[in-house]
Amino acid sequence: MAIHAELGDDMGDAGRAALHQRRLFAVLAALYLGQGIPNYLLLVALPPIMREAGASRTAIGLFMLLMLPMLFKFAVAPFIDRHALLPALGHRRGWIIVMQAAVSLGIAILSLVGPTDTAVLFVICAIVVVLFSLQDIATDGYAIRTLRSEDRAIGNAIQAGAIALGVIIGGTVSLVLYHHIGWQATMLTIAVISLAPLAAAAWMREEPDAEPKDARPRPSITAFFRRPQAWLLLGFALTYRASEGLVKGMEGTYLVDLKVQTDWIGYLTGSAAATAGLAGAAIAAAVIRRFGLPATLVLLGSLRTLCFIGFSLSALGILPAVETAMTASAFQTLIRYMELVAIYSFFMASSSSDQPGTDFTILNCAELLIYLIGGSIAGYFVDRLGYSALFVTATVVSLIGIALAVWFLRRIPAVADQSNEGVLCPP
Repeated sequence: MAIHAELGDDMGDAGRAALHQRRLFAVLAALYLGQGIPNYLLLVALPPIMREAGASRTAIGLFMLLMLPMLFKFAVAPFIDRHALLPALGHRRGWIIVMQAAVSLGIAILSLVGPTDTAVLFVICAIVVVLFSLQDIATDGYAIRTLRSEDRAIGNAIQAGAIALGVIIGGTVSLVLYHHIGWQATMLTIAVISLAPLAAAAWMREEPDAEPKDARPRPSITAFFRRPQAWLLLGFALTYRASEGLVKGMEGTYLVDLKVQTDWIGYLTGSAAATAGLAGAAIAAAVIRRFGLPATLVLLGSLRTLCFIGFSLSALGILPAVETAMTASAFQTLIRYMELVAIYSFFMASSSSDQPGTDFTILNCAELLIYLIGGSIAGYFVDRLGYSALFVTATVVSLIGIALAVWFLRRIPAVADQSNEGVLCPP
């Protein structure tokens, strides 16, 4: 009887652990979806909507500067790691609930502004970006603290899938709705949808810190830079995806200028994101485990460069413009989400438990820096030199980025925990 009782207890513990794991994955999916919807509303849907409404390409390119709060969020990440916003709700849970609710309110306010009123639109969008940047810091910190090392690959696949779904809702659904029901109704609808992920907050469970607050290292930016290989980590984050902002900043606008309707752009973006969410994450994880990160990055970087060559041939008129551009756009979206699985797994593995949000955010901001520079100048580049010059330049920068990123990675030692699934390979 005692043996049966022990077996029953073990099975009960295993069942509770499995239920906890499933709930954690569901929470992470909802939280990353919650920040993905407003992000891709601004990045994917807003540029073609503004272009169709008559906004200039230079103004649209400058809207990439909306991502500046995402770039500088590392400055407030230590504060979020140190302090709870509403302690009764939990350290990071309080930040997430308040910021997500405020983001939805901000999107609703967008309905009061037209897509051509660029100055007011920019200010409101900037506030929304600040809010979901704070949610992002808290979510990343929660993920790093709660995911076991053996679950990290699954967690990052869920993150990539949730981001893909954010593209579908924030990008595809927004564009399709705009085409059929107009700006105001679209913004109000997306505002309501963006509240839905908050339901998962009821399942959030935060483990108490093992040490008293006064005994723990104080989270700070300087603590990150005191770590070994900090500058090598930053070098990788700054170089590998340096070319993508140039193309992504004008991709939707280029399709509009090719006379592709906004709803078709939405369908294209959504189908590519759905494919990436379903297959890309699993493929990326398998390739990394089999070949290691450097070889995987070379492969994905080469495929990304091939997409940029496709855009170049489309803009130069060497291949059919619309068909080639739409094919390159769909394939490049798939490659992008495969990259995210590898890059964010690496970032999580490189983040300490004492300041997880800070470490991850610093690396994420470094990656975003060069992306925003490329995206913000892309419109000006096109207005002065044309789409073909932009895409050819992006192709060259992509090739250089691959070489530099591999150079950095080969000088970073292997992660000691082998459960990180080959995120790094020995030099």
